[in-house]
Amino acid sequence: MNTPLTLRADAEDQASRLPALLARAEHLAGTVLLGAHGRRRAGVGDDFWQYRPAQMGDSRRMIDHRRSAMGDQEFVREREWQIAQSVMLWVDQGASMRFSSEKSLPQKADRARLLGLALAIMLLRGGERVGLTGTALPPRRGNPQVLRLAEMFCQDDETDYSPPEHRAMIPHARAVFISDFMGDLDGVQTALTKAADRGVRGVLYHVLDPSEELFPFTGRTIFESVGGTLRHETLKANDLKDRYLERLAARKAELQRLCALTGWQYGLHHTDHSAQSALLWLYGALDARAGVAA
Repeated sequence: MNTPLTLRADAEDQASRLPALLARAEHLAGTVLLGAHGRRRAGVGDDFWQYRPAQMGDSRRMIDHRRSAMGDQEFVREREWQIAQSVMLWVDQGASMRFSSEKSLPQKADRARLLGLALAIMLLRGGERVGLTGTALPPRRGNPQVLRLAEMFCQDDETDYSPPEHRAMIPHARAVFISDFMGDLDGVQTALTKAADRGVRGVLYHVLDPSEELFPFTGRTIFESVGGTLRHETLKANDLKDRYLERLAARKAELQRLCALTGWQYGLHHTDHSAQSALLWLYGALDARAGVAA
């Protein structure tokens, strides 16, 4: 049972994390924006985007005669799409995400929160509406939404494995789920199916610690979940390696299958790899069609 003292300690702990998370996310987003091509696309709007060669089916009114007069080919003047997109995020807060195999590596939760918030900053700066799946924080525009998202991301879930939140999906929105996906995959299937039913497409981003890929354990080893609900002791950990790697490969294959069925993208990231490259991939993947990336 929580007492006023424990509640205050928890609140102070979360508040101390907020400025650091905001500062790192702002820096990361700023770094990646310098090399990003943006999310502009042709459509209805007032701002010029690009010229492209005229194609069969283009109206004669679309031809830019001044540009076309510079050569032998007709060109169309395209304008930038001005309709804001709603992007909904789910960043796993479960206890399994608070794992790191080495002090030099970030926890999976730390990397997931950083990527989620930095991605939100980039999208908000691009004029999109960003929020969380579920009902806690609907998509909105503007800088105040960054602080709201950071506050939500700093809240831990004490359960070992949290299923994706799929309520209140906005039809035809985009979504990003970031997790280690170590829990029951039935929740992932339910979330992706419900999203697809509402025309929501997005990205499922799989974040793992490098030790979870390599299984570098030998001899007597005690495996215990971060939340403390699971525990297994073995005298020959190396005997479990092949079975573990087979099950991990099967889990990845199932996640990729679910993404292919629902029109989502699957991406894989290890916490010993660059956060910048991960963010750039995520940012671009929101406009891409189904595929797989490592």
